[in-house]
Amino acid sequence: MSGKLYLVGTPIGNLGDFSPRAIETLESADFIAAEDTRVTLKLLNHFDIRKPMVSYFEHNKYASGAKIFARIEAGETCALVTDAGMPAISDPGEDIVRMCAENGIEVVTVPGPSALISAIALSGLPTQRFCFEGFLSTSNKSRREHLESLKNERRTMIFYEAPHKLMRTLEDMKNTFGGERKISLCRELTKLHEETIRTDIQGAIRHFTEIPPKGEFVLVIDGAPEEESSFSVDDALALVEKYRSEGLSHKAACKKAAAETGFKANELYDASIN
Repeated sequence: MSGKLYLVGTPIGNLGDFSPRAIETLESADFIAAEDTRVTLKLLNHFDIRKPMVSYFEHNKYASGAKIFARIEAGETCALVTDAGMPAISDPGEDIVRMCAENGIEVVTVPGPSALISAIALSGLPTQRFCFEGFLSTSNKSRREHLESLKNERRTMIFYEAPHKLMRTLEDMKNTFGGERKISLCRELTKLHEETIRTDIQGAIRHFTEIPPKGEFVLVIDGAPEEESSFSVDDALALVEKYRSEGLSHKAACKKAAAETGFKANELYDASIN
C-alpha cells in the first residue's frame, strides 16, 4: 500500500506563523524531505521535533526525487518542506507532486505562509487577477526577453528578487514597462525589518540608489493599462446592425462587434435595445 506526500508550508520569517497542524504533520511523518536540512533542523529543534531528513533541492532533484518517490510508493509518509513558504511553488517539489499524481499516490496540502500572496495583499494594487513570474534569469538577454513578453500583460505581476540583483532588474523593468508604472516592493516579510514601499519604478530606483537594498524582495507591479477603444458607441452599434443584417442573431452580432471594438457585448446589447 502506498504512503502519502504532505506539502507543509513553513514560516517565511516569523516562527509564530507555523500552524499546529503543520507541527502535527511533521511529527507523524516517517521522514522529511527538505530543501536545506540545516535550515529545517533549526525549525525542528525550535518545536522539539525529531525526524529523519533527506535533502531535496534543485541540483539533486532527479536522483533524490526518485528515491523519495520510491519510499512513498513503498508505503512511507513523506512531509515535503522548503526553506520558507509553500513547497512546490517556484520549487523542485513540483516534480515529486507530479510523480505522485501520475501514479495515483495521495498528495495532501498543509497550507502555510506564502510570500507572493502576502506581498500582493500588501501591495495596494489590483488583486482580482494576477500572475506569478518567480525569479528572473541572471542572464541579461533572458531576463529582458522575459520582461518583454510581459509588456502588455494587464494582470498584476509578482516577481521574487535577490538584493544584489534588484537595481539591474528595476532598470530593465523601467526600460520595458516605463518609469511611471506602479510597483510595490516588499522585503523581509514577517521578519524584524519588514518593509513595504509603494511607489513607481523610477521612484524605486531613486530610493535604492540612496539606500542599498537588503533582504529578499517580492516585487508587485501594476499591469498594463487598458487600451482605449478607437471606436465610438455609435460605431459599435452600427457594426451590430451590419452583422444582424448579414443573418447573425442579436446576441451573436453584439458579441462579434464587441470583439472588434473593445466594448462589452452586454453593453452593446442593452444599448442596441434602448
